[in-house]
Amino acid sequence: MATTPGLERTETSAPTPRSHHARLNRQQAGAGWLFVLPMVVVLGIFLFLPVVMAAWVSVADWTGRGAPWGSNVSFVGGTNYAQVLGGQGLAGRDFGTSIRNNLYYVILVVPLQTALSLTLAFLVNKRALKGKGFYRTAFYFPSVTSSVAITVLWLFLFSASGAINAFLGLFAITGPNWFQDPRGIIHLILGGGDGPAALQQPVLFGISTWEWLAGPSVAMCAFILMAIFTTSGTFMLLFLAALQAIGEETEEAAMVDGANAWQRFRYVTLPMLRPTVFTVLTLGTIGTWQVFDQIYTGTRGGPAKTTLTPAYLSYDAAFVSQDWGRGAAIAFVLFGIIVIFTIIQRLVLGTGGIDRTTRRELRSARLIAQASIQAKGGGDVQA
Repeated sequence: MATTPGLERTETSAPTPRSHHARLNRQQAGAGWLFVLPMVVVLGIFLFLPVVMAAWVSVADWTGRGAPWGSNVSFVGGTNYAQVLGGQGLAGRDFGTSIRNNLYYVILVVPLQTALSLTLAFLVNKRALKGKGFYRTAFYFPSVTSSVAITVLWLFLFSASGAINAFLGLFAITGPNWFQDPRGIIHLILGGGDGPAALQQPVLFGISTWEWLAGPSVAMCAFILMAIFTTSGTFMLLFLAALQAIGEETEEAAMVDGANAWQRFRYVTLPMLRPTVFTVLTLGTIGTWQVFDQIYTGTRGGPAKTTLTPAYLSYDAAFVSQDWGRGAAIAFVLFGIIVIFTIIQRLVLGTGGIDRTTRRELRSARLIAQASIQAKGGGDVQA
């Protein structure tokens, strides 16, 4: 084939759809990073860098004077963690006491606040209830009130001559001086005393078995009631949103299949609320392990360190005792505890397979309803 002299034949290929989409994705990713860059910088400066500095302080002997990375600061390895976790000396025993106190706090607050918030959500979601807006606001109001203000109010209510003891007096019950009573509830039920000698030996974190079995103190019980009172409203809104997302059609379908109120709740509503239950339990666990402001405002860990918590102990070690390494170590141990509890909750509850689980539970409800109707001579129900 003849070609024109001086001209070269060039071939250009059109871009493929795949390369076009790849270039478009890169452009969109670049634009996205450009928009989030200011927030990334802010989080890096005020969140990531302080965490890195705290991690260094937890393995150093910084005294709070000068920069943590100064030449006068030495690396001490796991010494601060050994003081906290070893159960030896006052630092180890205080940490063990704080873990015991906070563990009872978590065990009691998280289930009770979850059950109460779910109950409140069901109540305000009823169509027959008048003035739903008022009740929602009333139940949620404690959650938006300052925790310091509520703590001060609680100190008045639960004082020796406060309204709570006055109410108990109407039933001939002599109430305790709540925030000054270090006695454990389980010890009170068992009659008090020092307990068997076999239970007096230190076992974990330098705390004896008898001390671990003391239960929350009377003072900590007042804080437990306050936590349930102030947090149930927030979690009620989460459950209420989930209930409204389910709709009435699902419950009506279960009613048509013959399921009673308990069966509808157990096999229909509760499985569909599983993601919300997981969220509420996770947020509740994190919040209860981080309790600080109520303790700081109310009792400062007293009486007899029965309201001492790891969060307050970390503050006390760093800002009061000027032992910054031990305070940072306590903070990171607390972080590890929260992560472990969250992982356990995720393994137990799970977050996926909601639709599949719901279908299985619905079928179970239908089978139960069918068996109940057949037992009463009501005929068959299509499963």
